[in-house]
This record gives sequence, structure tokens and C-alpha cells, in this order.
Amino acid sequence: MNKAIAIVLAMVSFSCQSKGKSPMTSNENVTEAKEKTNNMDNTKTETAIFAGGCFWCTEAFFIDLKGVEKVVSGYIGGKTENPTYKEVCSGYTGHAEAIKITFNPDEVAYEDLLEIFFATHDPTTLNRQGADVGTQYRSEIFYTTEAQKTTAENFIKLLTGQNIFDKKIVTKVSKATTFYPAEDYHQDYYAQNENQPYCQAVITPKLEKLKKNYKSKLKE
Repeated sequence: MNKAIAIVLAMVSFSCQSKGKSPMTSNENVTEAKEKTNNMDNTKTETAIFAGGCFWCTEAFFIDLKGVEKVVSGYIGGKTENPTYKEVCSGYTGHAEAIKITFNPDEVAYEDLLEIFFATHDPTTLNRQGADVGTQYRSEIFYTTEAQKTTAENFIKLLTGQNIFDKKIVTKVSKATTFYPAEDYHQDYYAQNENQPYCQAVITPKLEKLKKNYKSKLKE
């Protein structure tokens, strides 16, 4: 973890309304050296799971990153087996809308994914993102390895110590439980519905900012 990350995230300057207030950071080389897993070949993958509001948005942010092989929208952290979107939206199942990212750690570090995560949603609002209110829109990191847990906790400590956000970060770090893929129509939502009013008003502006500030981290 290095101070450069805090300097970059201090440049937060982007926000949007409806389904999430999402700051976006400027592009800089945020990591001087990346920690890589020993004896890892090009076919080795890891899984990262993030909840940060509406999964239509969060999915779109990560799918085009170098090293990301797959992004699935779904539900995690609740008590109901195989929940439906309607059930999750009721708030009674306890699930969060989340994305499961399959990535190659030789091409993109978990720390880089954390940077994008914190730069594209508001981690200081409890159980809400913008106009979307409810536990299903909470900010939470679900770690799949102990190394991820340590990295996420240290990242939050760094952001807190550098006073990157005006308010306290409420993002929880929890051990991953069963992840349930969402219904088919939620998958790759932005690509399938780019001209839909919500996508144009909320997702497109943030993606344009992402492409500008993180160009070097995006696929060709």
C-alpha cells in the first residue's frame, strides 16, 4: 500500500444522481510496485466480490479493465437461498446487489480493483447510493482470501488516515458467502441497454470519465 493511492483518490471530482453518487479519480500511477502471488501462471485467476449500489453501474465499470475476464451481477450476504430481484429489492432477504469479478492477478492487482471500487461509488453513505435507499445498496467488500481481507482493510485505513472522504467510510469487509447470479436480463446490462434513459443519464457519463482517467488500465 502506498501514499500515491491516497493522493490520487484525494482528487475525487465526479458525482452523479440516481442509483449512486460516484466520485471518479484522476489517472495516475497509483502503485509503485504490485504484490503478486508466487508461482502464478497466466491461467491463474482470482475472484473479487464488491457491493456498491446498483449492479448495473458497478458491472459496467469493471468489465473493460485489463486482466478482468468476467463480471457477473448477483446477490450476496443474505439469508434467502436463490433470491429473486424482487425479493432482494424488498430488503427482507438481507442480500446486497453485488458483482463477482474473475480476474488474472498477473495483469491487474486486487488493489487496483479496490481503487476503482472506491472511486466509483460513495462509501460514506450507510445503506444507500444516491436516490437508492436500502440494505441492498450497501457498500461492502466480500473477500475470498485472507490476503484480500488484509488488503481491503489496509486500503480503508489508508483512505481514512489521509482524510480522502469528508465523512467516515462505512464500507464493511466481510467473508464471502454464497453468491447467487442475478436474472439473465441483469447481466451485461449496460451493453444491452446503452440507449436506455437511465444508462445514458447515469452510467455513460461515469464510463466516459473512467475511460479518460484510467485509459492505461483498460482493454484495447
